[in-house]
Amino acid sequence: MNSPEAPIFLPNNELDTFRAEGDLNLSPQRRVWSDEHIGAQARALLEEDAKYFLHQSLSTPCLNVLRHVEGAWIEDIEGRRYLDFHGNCAHQVGFANPKVIAAIKKQLDELCFCPRRYTNETAIRLAAKLTELAPGDLNHVSFAPGGTSAVGMALKYARVATGRFKFVSLWDSFHGASLDAISVGGEAAFRQGIGPLLPGCEHVPPPEPMRCPFRCGKTCNLTCADYLAYVLEKEGDVAAVIAETVRNTPFIPPPDYWKRIRAACDKHGTLLILDEIPIGLGRSGKLFAFEHYGIVPDMVVLGKGLGGGILPLAALITRDSLDIAGHMALGHYTHEKNPVACAAALATLEFIVEENLPERARQLGEHALQRMREMAERHALIADVRGLGLLLGIELAVTDANGVRKPAINEAEQVMYESLKRGLNFKVTMGNVLTLTPALTITLAELDQALNILDHAIGTVTITTAKI
Repeated sequence: MNSPEAPIFLPNNELDTFRAEGDLNLSPQRRVWSDEHIGAQARALLEEDAKYFLHQSLSTPCLNVLRHVEGAWIEDIEGRRYLDFHGNCAHQVGFANPKVIAAIKKQLDELCFCPRRYTNETAIRLAAKLTELAPGDLNHVSFAPGGTSAVGMALKYARVATGRFKFVSLWDSFHGASLDAISVGGEAAFRQGIGPLLPGCEHVPPPEPMRCPFRCGKTCNLTCADYLAYVLEKEGDVAAVIAETVRNTPFIPPPDYWKRIRAACDKHGTLLILDEIPIGLGRSGKLFAFEHYGIVPDMVVLGKGLGGGILPLAALITRDSLDIAGHMALGHYTHEKNPVACAAALATLEFIVEENLPERARQLGEHALQRMREMAERHALIADVRGLGLLLGIELAVTDANGVRKPAINEAEQVMYESLKRGLNFKVTMGNVLTLTPALTITLAELDQALNILDHAIGTVTITTAKI
């Protein structure tokens, strides 16, 4: 989990601006990398892509053009291969997993679509498998074409079940990009300039010691959990708390955090919705990340990797007591029980269980975290390393000209492009956190290869001290 020796700093104006803009698409460093590494064929396709697709931050214009993915690797159109430590957190079972592909092909030949008002054996088997694997009385499911839609269903079920309309969530959280999801989400890049948002959505500080407004120190003292409980008591009519069990950055709550939130929700008649869209299905070292905390939510949302990194599918899993809206249409989706997507998901779950990928993620994650700690001893640029399974993060910070420790935004971008040059792809989040989420099928040799690239890239960075 979190490094105990992490230095403390609060976000500065430059970091807030970065979050608001949320965009490395057109940065000078990106242009330099592109000029050196994008050839004529890829450049022509990128220009065509930019011509037809609506541009948006974090997405378009695109970085490169791919022609092949397999296992832990992606390959661009010019034949360069990269270990993919991003994957949109959809490649738990590895890209192009043969078992998932075979299940999709078989299902296409047998039953390729299922209209609403009908069901099919594959969808039923998937629902049964999910409830079998889920702890406690999480015994009812509903499927959606994506995680954002599943989050929307959860919000509606909470309103129906409680008769209340308010939600409490965490700043800097992400639950999807639809209007209801960004209303409960807490990332500035998705909220600013798009209001008015869904009424009744309140936010509280997350359990992040390095940016804690309560200044709790190097480790979280759970003041943030007590404050959330205080808000529930003062409001008195909150329908649900919705949060990511572990922030994908990652920020990993201390062991008792969710126990306190669970107790506060129970005390005030508030439901607990946990969003495990990017971190579920074994990435944390457990099939469900909330298993690390000894609690069971009222609802949990899965997505991304559920479709095997091939097809979009999400699932809302709820307690038995929430099967109360048979008279309403709270998840009215055309592809709700699409047999092909369900076949992909069923094969994915079976592969995860058969190969014991959660335990594999735990073991490989411990190895990676130890190597990252060794890197932190050698690189002053590393402010913190943290991880849970194969959900890993390296936070970079620099000391400015006034001796103040601040997020290393420019340096993080330098590390990213230097790593790309050497065959490693990952995402920078919150401006200065190298977020590493490889396939759970990655080999130890591939993991070490990626960490070697990262180690070298951090060592080559030119540190900026005058301005962050």
